[in-house]
Amino acid sequence: MGLAEITQRVRAAEQAAGRAEGSVTLIAVSKVQPLDRVVAVLEAGHRVFGENYVQEAAGKWPGLRARFGPVAVHMIGPLQTNKARLAVDLFDAVHTVDRPSLAQKLAALAQSRGACPKLFVQVNTGKEPQKAGVLPGDLAGFLADCRTMDLPINGLMCIPPEAEDATPHFAMLAAMASDHGLTSLSMGMSSDFEAAIAHGATHIRVGSAIFGARNYPPRAG
Repeated sequence: MGLAEITQRVRAAEQAAGRAEGSVTLIAVSKVQPLDRVVAVLEAGHRVFGENYVQEAAGKWPGLRARFGPVAVHMIGPLQTNKARLAVDLFDAVHTVDRPSLAQKLAALAQSRGACPKLFVQVNTGKEPQKAGVLPGDLAGFLADCRTMDLPINGLMCIPPEAEDATPHFAMLAAMASDHGLTSLSMGMSSDFEAAIAHGATHIRVGSAIFGARNYPPRAG
């Protein structure tokens, strides 16, 4: 499909939803993609990318930033607390703040650095036991704790259950963000980003539709 077609579809979805052109940030998810594919998207002018693994991103992006200039890189995978320090130095945004221990670590790092990446709380809208994220019923308390720690939360993120219609989950996340005065919504992937845009997504995460299918190594760290 490619970057150009996805960009056209994003712009059309913005228009259909009555939203301003450029109001949605397209995150090109480059995790586990061959370097030549990532370079091709950079050469096409795109400058916002998403990664799932801290070590992979640390080995990739310093060199690419030196070559191509400023590039925003977003952490969209689970973040281990012991990798938080490296993550806040490497990423412009973290979409997976999902538990008190991580929030506490990020708050301490933000205080010591005097700066913090843009932060999203991951919400487990489907209440799936195998999936990370704050349960909807626990969100208000979690956000209150983050604010007590002076941890700046910009928005919410969700990954709807694969077997369900994503639309109710997008609507739920948008309502929760509105209730808590949060303006950023990270939701929508290759198969459903247009529905996410219709429900107010400010950031969509698209990988295989831009880069092609991934060939996962036996282990990625």
